[in-house]
Amino acid sequence: MHIQENRLRQQLTGKNRSICNQKVLDAMLSVPRHLFVPLESRQKAYDDCALPIGHDQTISQPYMVALMSEALSPEPHQRILEIGTGSGYQTAILSNLVGEVFSIECVTPLLSRAEETLNRLGCLNVHLRDGNGHLGWRDEAPFDGILISCAPEEIPWKLTEQLKPDGQMIVPAGVKKSQKLIRIYSRKGEWIKEDLLDVSFVPMVEEQTSA
Repeated sequence: MHIQENRLRQQLTGKNRSICNQKVLDAMLSVPRHLFVPLESRQKAYDDCALPIGHDQTISQPYMVALMSEALSPEPHQRILEIGTGSGYQTAILSNLVGEVFSIECVTPLLSRAEETLNRLGCLNVHLRDGNGHLGWRDEAPFDGILISCAPEEIPWKLTEQLKPDGQMIVPAGVKKSQKLIRIYSRKGEWIKEDLLDVSFVPMVEEQTSA
């Protein structure tokens, strides 16, 4: 096993780490994170931290990517909406876990770079779009799940309209230094909010007035 795989496995399942979904672990170990990291940071690609990718954005800590993926309860038949493509790393992990991934990014250079990397890895079940994440992707709704990779100040409840009745949304929400990773799911026809843990994500770009 490669050194990188050993490091990742330790980060995901070591002390105080709780990733136990084998399919998520397999995806994390099979997707080469260094391909999603700028050249100047590649020596840190498998460190247990977020890294800058330009345009005031980051590629998330491996453990956080795995945790959010696991929280989504991914299944092979599912269609997932991701908001905040960023580097495309979380997108690639999801593409190994579900049937289709629809990912939105508003920073065009990041989207172009992510598309290049995802194509290189043969992620054929990924659909990318340059657009306003606050609007979701209505034409492709409803989704089995929504994963938001950036932090809105408030929970974007409106996006639940694009979920199936038994769908769920994973979102980091709140102002800087006071963010929670939250799971939204339905119970008896009502949307329930479950706080998972404290987190620190880059802010979600403010809502635009047009798609």
